[in-house]
Amino acid sequence: MSDDARITVPRALTREQRARRERLVESARLLALEGGYGAVTMHDVADRAGVGRATVYRYFASKDHLLTEVAATWARRITDDVDAVAVAVGETPAERLTALLERIVRVAAEELTLTSAIVQAVTSDDVGVDDSRTVLFRFVRDRLATAIGDPVPEREEVEVALGYVLLGALVSLTSLRRPVDEVAAMVRASGRLVLAGALAGAVT
Repeated sequence: MSDDARITVPRALTREQRARRERLVESARLLALEGGYGAVTMHDVADRAGVGRATVYRYFASKDHLLTEVAATWARRITDDVDAVAVAVGETPAERLTALLERIVRVAAEELTLTSAIVQAVTSDDVGVDDSRTVLFRFVRDRLATAIGDPVPEREEVEVALGYVLLGALVSLTSLRRPVDEVAAMVRASGRLVLAGALAGAVT
């Protein structure tokens, strides 16, 4: 997915519409960063972006829909230099993967109020979030696959398992308030074990 791709609006947008939509996403991000999930309302997002409230609903069906797009932007920002990170930390799939997982955890911990808001939105039972959430999860899986690099048996199952590990890590940080070092150690160990299990299964 390219940096300027968007995950929720199926129609083609004009340059002005893209700019307006990006302003809405950034306004929601700032509100979530400052006050968490409860601070993000469609009214306040509209005011901060300098548009009418009806304009927000032209692009996003609900608050959770909007925050899922914030989550997508957040994920792209954290992982946009995954190749450089992989080169810096080592040559093995486990080294590259665990470096990316730990990086996500530590950035999430630095922006805990924002992280909590987007986790709440992404795990919402709002059916309007389903499509954008699916594309977001696929994007994260693609980033994990890029970090692994080398071919891995049962790759799709490995990516799904790692996605659940990552989601569990973010919930541990936000809802359970576990220490960041503990969660970082958990994702490193989980990443190594998942990869080792896939490789061992291929040998047997």
